[in-house]
Amino acid sequence: MNITKRAKTVDKIMTAIFYLIAGFFFLLLLAFAGYVIGNGLKGFTPKLLSFTNEGIGNQLFNTIYLVVLALLISVPLGVAAGIYMAEYAKKGRFTKFLRICIETLSSLPSIVVGLFGYLVFILLVGARWNLMSGALAVSILNLPLIATTTEDALRTLPKGYKQGSFGMGATHWQTISKVMLPACLPRIMTGVILAAGRVFGEAAALLYTAGMSTDINWSRTWKLTSPVSPLNPFRPGETLSLHIWAARTEATAANAEQIANFSAAVLLILVFAFSITARLLSQRMSKKMTGGK
Repeated sequence: MNITKRAKTVDKIMTAIFYLIAGFFFLLLLAFAGYVIGNGLKGFTPKLLSFTNEGIGNQLFNTIYLVVLALLISVPLGVAAGIYMAEYAKKGRFTKFLRICIETLSSLPSIVVGLFGYLVFILLVGARWNLMSGALAVSILNLPLIATTTEDALRTLPKGYKQGSFGMGATHWQTISKVMLPACLPRIMTGVILAAGRVFGEAAALLYTAGMSTDINWSRTWKLTSPVSPLNPFRPGETLSLHIWAARTEATAANAEQIANFSAAVLLILVFAFSITARLLSQRMSKKMTGGK
């Protein structure tokens, strides 16, 4: 009886401690976000959102476009790799070697990936700095995260999902695509959100691949092959993270600090908006695919 009472007391104490830790980090996040956003919006003028050299409109578009390109590359490959590791890979030397490669890839410094991207995606193919090279570089950083998240989500799914699907006569792939993946969608989306957050804030890998310049003509042409087309993925594209770094280290404009602070605030708001939107969409898709309300 005393042991049970002591266990309940310890449980309550540890629960309170964990709540305090969670509350501390939540308040720390609020304080950090409030400081960055407040400091950035302090000197806001509509000119800062313009698509000119005096605003960050082009950098904002480049950032969103780069995230879309990177996710289009990394999400299908990462989810496919996670499905293979969880459902098809047999225990053996090859699987062990593949798992070591994924773990090693996840620990690579972004600057090393940037140099690799510069050598392979720029010099080797004879190209100049472009958004597609940047998307490929950051996709290398995101693949292990998405693959690991997908594999863990599939492995921790209750066995009843798979057994029930097999009992209904479904094939292995039908079970994965129609039953298991929809049930794992919220956890997979968590990995996607983390991957997107890394793309939003990445600078080192993009410094060598996406470039530090932007030449967009919004009024003349939207043809993909045009070097000044906004949708051309093979043009240089400075992102907000690179713009912040440049404004803090290389800019000579009188309002460089103000531009850097505002860019940081916009980048933080962009990450929050993407995370919330992606979470809401994943919940709606999960309910629709699993028949929930």
